[in-house]
Amino acid sequence: MIGKIGWVDVHVEHAEPLRNFYSEVVGWSTEAVDMGEYSDFNMIDPASGQANAGVCHARAGNAELPPVWIVYFQVKDLAASIAACEARGGEVISGPRTAGSSGSYAVIRDPAGATCGLIQPS
Repeated sequence: MIGKIGWVDVHVEHAEPLRNFYSEVVGWSTEAVDMGEYSDFNMIDPASGQANAGVCHARAGNAELPPVWIVYFQVKDLAASIAACEARGGEVISGPRTAGSSGSYAVIRDPAGATCGLIQPS
């Protein structure tokens, strides 16, 4: 659904302690996501059993992302949204990249300095 929040995640140097923190504080269970030499984590809603957030290592393409929760808004056309962002004084700080079978995404900074993500579902 265009304009809907499609995902939220956070990128930190050490994801395991933060995974444990949110597991205890919020009540999420966790699911490891194999990233090759390490795992990031999906945080699972106990009521639905669905992944509703991610706790990720700030490595590789995520190394430049700030250690804050990033909200990803669903867009129809990622390239067009990126062009509109840049034309209106925003900047791309990561991506665009593929998110496996979930689609493509980029993280942007708006003209006020706030960070969010844009995701084009597959």
